[in-house]
Amino acid sequence: MDKDDGTLLDDIVKTLQVEGESAKFADLSADTAAEFFSGSDPAAKHTDSRNGKAAIVLSEAKNQPVSGSARAPVETQMPDLTSMDLQTLRQVAVKCTRCPLHKDREHVVFGCGQVPAELMFIGEAPGAEEDSKGVPFVGAAGQLLTQMIKSMQFQRSDVYISNIVKCRPPGNRIPEDSEAQTCMPFLRRQIELVSPKVIVLLGAVPLKYILNKTGITSLRGRWESYGGIRVMPTFHPAYLLRNENAKKFVWEDLQQVMKCFGKVHKPVRERTS
Repeated sequence: MDKDDGTLLDDIVKTLQVEGESAKFADLSADTAAEFFSGSDPAAKHTDSRNGKAAIVLSEAKNQPVSGSARAPVETQMPDLTSMDLQTLRQVAVKCTRCPLHKDREHVVFGCGQVPAELMFIGEAPGAEEDSKGVPFVGAAGQLLTQMIKSMQFQRSDVYISNIVKCRPPGNRIPEDSEAQTCMPFLRRQIELVSPKVIVLLGAVPLKYILNKTGITSLRGRWESYGGIRVMPTFHPAYLLRNENAKKFVWEDLQQVMKCFGKVHKPVRERTS
């Protein structure tokens, strides 16, 4: 390559660099950017001098629905819940932005059932279907829980069901400690209002945050106490869907709960010809 060719190549490279740098901002003029950050409506006044793309993009973004969690200011302090009734407590929970879980939720899954109720079930966290419908235990694990409740000679409407956290963790992961601790005041007040005779803990997470204990495999089936309320830890229904053999252990646990209410399992007698 001779000198003239090298000089020409240098000129081409410099030109491409200049074009590349300016292209980063080619779709957004300085005036449009200034109006966007000042809160005015850029689409009403400006179109980019070359192709109008910036105004279109900003106009579309302006018309997109904004989730309630995105609009709401982040709250850091929990209000005094001790005197709230269930309806007021639910309203506060629905607006809660005190942990990062609020950012991706579709619904706050507060709880459902009879209040007061003699029997209360506490799970871990909402899943995808619960987040979509705003009701706890409505997916596959929830259907199994409903069967378990019926086997105990209760109706689902007779009991109260809630979770440690009210918003779905991303990917159905286990709630982080900070998330659970932030949400626990709601659950503690729910327990006070429901005033159950017995609480059934479904899995390791409620065992940890209600009783401050670990080891669901060794502690399931053993009576515990929370604030004078009898507590029975057992496996979570989602675990039973993956481990059919564990159902017999859960049934043993639930029969102990039934005895507290004077209920005894009556097996169906085999038909004789």
